[in-house]
Amino acid sequence: MAAEPLLRALMRMRTLILDPDVLVRAVASGRQKGQHPRWKRVELRYVDLKAGRHLQVTAYDETQAHTSNYALGEPGQPSPAREAVDDLLDEPFAHWHVETTTEQHQVRVTKKLEAMVHTTARAEEVEVERGHDRDKSRMLAEDDPVLISLGISTAEGRVKPSRQAKYRQVEEFLRLLDASITEARSKGHLRKASQDDPLRVVDLGCGNAYLTFAAQRYLTHVRGLPVHVTGVDVKQQSAEHNSRVASELGIDASFVVGSIAEASLPEPPDVVLALHACDTATDEALARAVEWQASLVLAAPCCHHDVAAQLRRTPTPAPYAMLTRHGILRERFADTLTDALRASILRLHGYRVDVVEFVESEHTPRNTLLRAVRTGAVVKGGGVRKEYDDLVSTWGIRPRLAELLD
Repeated sequence: MAAEPLLRALMRMRTLILDPDVLVRAVASGRQKGQHPRWKRVELRYVDLKAGRHLQVTAYDETQAHTSNYALGEPGQPSPAREAVDDLLDEPFAHWHVETTTEQHQVRVTKKLEAMVHTTARAEEVEVERGHDRDKSRMLAEDDPVLISLGISTAEGRVKPSRQAKYRQVEEFLRLLDASITEARSKGHLRKASQDDPLRVVDLGCGNAYLTFAAQRYLTHVRGLPVHVTGVDVKQQSAEHNSRVASELGIDASFVVGSIAEASLPEPPDVVLALHACDTATDEALARAVEWQASLVLAAPCCHHDVAAQLRRTPTPAPYAMLTRHGILRERFADTLTDALRASILRLHGYRVDVVEFVESEHTPRNTLLRAVRTGAVVKGGGVRKEYDDLVSTWGIRPRLAELLD
């Protein structure tokens, strides 16, 4: 895959995006070196409204999504849709992912402002959904068989009122998973899978396997990737139930009974997921990911009792007494400190780490997610190591993740 002029690659993507008969969706994300696009991420698709077919653009900033619909215009006349696309192509995004009914295109902008383009053909032509009821750019439609089987949606294909929070959680996780896999693949940090050797995804502490099934369904049905998912949970009952659901849905998934720390997999996974593993179970999940040298890790921690307990037992260093004087502030500080140390430790073991918002705080107070991509650049000294050593020394704590990896 050779580099080509960026403008030429973008003009090819422009032609596909502006063709309402072939575009499934397009996604722009990331930023070119030293540049800052107006939006963190933008998604484009066509919808059929009462006024006719429009280009729908959903742009995401730091806190919310902004959706606009643009008319296509008559041939030879000014086109709001064309103007909107041209404006977005001018933004310094680092990645474009363009899906058509027959192909998927990945465009990565290099540091030299050239384009690396990877195109794959779909196994079969897909049908495009133009319904306006998807104006929230859903990753899985409400009537998806997986959501119905899991009890998130009714048999009529509507999300149950009591399961709205769970649906929102699944959607946001899939959005992060989608963007993370796209970026990791475009930079060569995630291997190219095949039907003979599919991408291996493990969900640690899977429970009822909401994420396991949703991830498999999205990656295979929407992204068209060959994927095998494995769920790990300590309960035999969960494994039996999940295996039965997988069989009924025809999903390529397997389930292992065991703890996160001791579960045995036939092959190391490429992608490790861990959603709301309690306290040090998150550390166990991160330690296993490092042990397996997983290419991509997405972990949403739950409670942080371990460091909080250590803070209660050790004197607070000056001049930070106010941070731990009140119980609620001490607990919140422990949350932040724990995840900061986890991110630092992963960096020391060869991962590039982002700490991002998982879902909005009104849906769950546990809304932090650690996203780590393995670059292989292990840090043995320097500023990162000194920052970590100084932090644990100042506060007199010993992170559980450090103990597990040592």
